[in-house]
Amino acid sequence: MKFFVLLSLVLACWIIVAPSCMRLRITDSKAIQEFREVGVGLTTNTIKVNNKHLHYVVVGSDTLPTIVFVHGSPGSWDAFKEYLKDKNLLEKYRMVAIDRPGFGYSDFGDALHLQAQSLLISPLFHILKNNKPIYLVGHSLGGPLIVQLAADNPNTISALVILAGAIDLSLEKPEKWRPLLMNNPLKFLVPGALRPANEELWYLKQDLKQLNPVFSKIVCHVFILHGDKDPLVDYGNLAFGVKAFSHAVKIDTLTFSGANHFIPWTRFDGIKQVLLNL
Repeated sequence: MKFFVLLSLVLACWIIVAPSCMRLRITDSKAIQEFREVGVGLTTNTIKVNNKHLHYVVVGSDTLPTIVFVHGSPGSWDAFKEYLKDKNLLEKYRMVAIDRPGFGYSDFGDALHLQAQSLLISPLFHILKNNKPIYLVGHSLGGPLIVQLAADNPNTISALVILAGAIDLSLEKPEKWRPLLMNNPLKFLVPGALRPANEELWYLKQDLKQLNPVFSKIVCHVFILHGDKDPLVDYGNLAFGVKAFSHAVKIDTLTFSGANHFIPWTRFDGIKQVLLNL
């Protein structure tokens, strides 16, 4: 009897404490202070679109071309905070990083399909418009999302930078456990940002099927960067992208030898150089 009481207490603590500890987000006040300490002014914003919220941050002069960073799953805007602090990048770009719908402070926990995410994010480009180029950078699940965004906003995006992006449906591994968790009360025991991540990664199979005809609509410059030892998103996505973006004005690729899935952090210098030369 004591065992079951103890188990109940542990589960109760897990349900209450773990989600708040694993939301993978930073408060606006803490972020502003962190950036202030390195001499960078950070502005935080939230817009409302179709009764949903999109939270994002901005650094740099609004007279410069814009880079918009889109994180993977799970995550939040601060996955790219070291880029937003970089002095060299700040000299050339205004930089924006978003909390994708369902993460950070963008209606946390409410996972959406890629197409729905694009509809919520697209109005941001009208806010950012300054008659200068806008570039999109997407990591992991952020990769296919920026493809959708470019297709939904023709003549708006000047280049895509796909970092270890999951864009090829045929390379997605079958996961019999994920739908079982989706349709089981146990899903509420999945802590923090892992729950919406699990949901949208299940959606991804369907989303990539709908994305397939979209690739031919992309006419801007496309950069595809991937590690050849990526255990989470197959390196074959790079070769797929070279063929799929059949109407892109130009395609550049970069393979990081020996790199895993976390290239935004482990290959910062290489990615930074690509961004500086957009």
